[in-house]
Amino acid sequence: MAELLAVVTGGTRGIGLAFSRRLTKLGYRVVALYRADLGGAAAAEHLDGAITTMRLDVSRSAPVRDGARDILAAHGAPAVLVNNAGVNIDRPFLDMSDEDWETVIGTNLSGAFYVTRAFAPAMLDAGGGSIINVGATTGIRPRRNGANYCASKAGLLQLTKCLAIELAPAIRVNALIPGMTATEELAERFGLRDPARLAAVLNEIPQQRLASADDIADALEFLVGTQSSYLTGQKLIVDGGQFMW
Repeated sequence: MAELLAVVTGGTRGIGLAFSRRLTKLGYRVVALYRADLGGAAAAEHLDGAITTMRLDVSRSAPVRDGARDILAAHGAPAVLVNNAGVNIDRPFLDMSDEDWETVIGTNLSGAFYVTRAFAPAMLDAGGGSIINVGATTGIRPRRNGANYCASKAGLLQLTKCLAIELAPAIRVNALIPGMTATEELAERFGLRDPARLAAVLNEIPQQRLASADDIADALEFLVGTQSSYLTGQKLIVDGGQFMW
């Protein structure tokens, strides 16, 4: 029996690493893409022999095309594709530079477009599969100092729906939207090592805790599994009830 393949962008740290590791437990060979996290990439391969890493900037079309060609040649078509790569560059709108805008849109939105376009034909030829786009609550509910990030994640939700229509019925495409998740990046970004700031955040969450990366991986497992076989073009919000849309 051929080995099932999953490709996870941003798959060597935080939630992305939890996705990569969960998929290996489900029997997939995982190719985890990363841009600059050399230490995380080495650790991911060391932690789990079923994870292979590849350095790739998903915001650039030509490298994505070439990287996908190499992955397809080595492993065949993925059965699962997780567009998880993302970046924040927060600042007030009037202070936001062209580079701030282009870097965030390029990684968070164009990256998902480039990667999906590179793999979808082979997935269709192989009989289909599941694509998960990792969104954010700020793609629905805006915030200050994040016009680039909010716009990228809002666009990703609409891209998810368009892909779900055009790639059906063989490929299902859904969005997974994590809430506040206990990662190093989140703690640093929101200052959650300060007990007072953490308490203020928890006060807004009915479940009174941050998500673990495994909580989000549980949702991914559902979306790639047979239990969700009639689900496509949807968004699954896993946020402890913080936002009830």
